[in-house]
Amino acid sequence: MRTFTAHRLGRIAYADAHALQERLVEARKAGTLGDVMLLLEHPKVITMGRKASRQHILMSGEALSEGGYELHETGRGGDVTFHGPGQLVVYPIIDLKPDREDVRRYVRDLEETMIRVCADYGISAERSEGLNGTWVGTSKVGAVGVRISQWVTMHGLALNVNTDLASFAAIVPCGIADRGVTSLSQELGHELSFAEVADKAAHHFASLFGAELTFRDGPPEL
Repeated sequence: MRTFTAHRLGRIAYADAHALQERLVEARKAGTLGDVMLLLEHPKVITMGRKASRQHILMSGEALSEGGYELHETGRGGDVTFHGPGQLVVYPIIDLKPDREDVRRYVRDLEETMIRVCADYGISAERSEGLNGTWVGTSKVGAVGVRISQWVTMHGLALNVNTDLASFAAIVPCGIADRGVTSLSQELGHELSFAEVADKAAHHFASLFGAELTFRDGPPEL
């Protein structure tokens, strides 16, 4: 049986989280670290995936800075994404070998994690054909972007929990201009316990792998 350790990191700068992921990926490849996932939220940041278009960022660099956004290019798949307070980010650093070496299946596992969290709160979410992520009607509630090297995963999912949706006005989310965004709190009309949602997401993700789950506060020790 697999064993996952979920590390609660609180709010952490995107650059710091990215550097931590890279260290963890190398440790996982070397076998000095087990399968882990990072549960966190970021300050306001816009990230550009490998296929991102600068045209999908609707503000100048100066306007982004004035609005409190950071901007980072990253090695994950996908287009332009916003992260910010109230959005749950889950970064699994796991080895898909020997029995889960299927990128599409892994992406679906991340989507399914968010679908199940939404269901826990009575929200009907689903996939949308031809598009990654998780949707409530035509509004995106959660995004997926991954990088996989030697079958060790990096990046992951971002689920809008109590997110200020006005912050998405800075971008064309994931390059999709004709759809909107939503959050759990938007759908329910009230804020949720961020910690509770994070724990539910970790449990659902682990269950999809049949993994035993433990929680820790703070980053993994290397």
